[in-house]
Amino acid sequence: MDIRFLSGNKFKIIEANKILNNIGVNIVPINIKIDEIQTEDPIKLLKDNSLKAFEILGRPLFVEHTGLYLNYLNELPGGLTQIFWDRLEADKFCDLFGKTTDTSAVARTLIGYVNGKKIQIFDGEIKGNISVEPRGNRDFQWDCVFIPEGYSQTFAELGEEKNEISMRRRALDKFATFLKGVE
Repeated sequence: MDIRFLSGNKFKIIEANKILNNIGVNIVPINIKIDEIQTEDPIKLLKDNSLKAFEILGRPLFVEHTGLYLNYLNELPGGLTQIFWDRLEADKFCDLFGKTTDTSAVARTLIGYVNGKKIQIFDGEIKGNISVEPRGNRDFQWDCVFIPEGYSQTFAELGEEKNEISMRRRALDKFATFLKGVE
């Protein structure tokens, strides 16, 4: 089964392919520009992106949004994580949030699947902490600063093991269960 995935992020596409290939789903990447609303509400953001993408393509697809929710900032940046990350990047992010009195965070992924009739939403999350300094490869956004609960390494340092425990994995597993029921 082929399924379209709206993402311009090659790392997200690779992760989704590795996880969904196990149930016979082939990811077809779609890289179209969507004017994304800026909101703290990730559900509103996901629904808006899903509907806009479906309007352009006219075919079933899924959209993904992942954010960091920092306890120190009352769960910000959440839906605005990309804006924070683009402005601060790894070193400043760690200086500001990895050295606070509360470095705890939740990494949360939401997947929106739209088939033209309705939007199904699947979520996954993992608790962790922001590291004092970036560690590991810096290519995939904040993987180099997030240490999942129960681990001493960042997502970036965990390499392939990340795919077994991540918030994206948890959301994609729920999505995969849904897709099995659709076939």
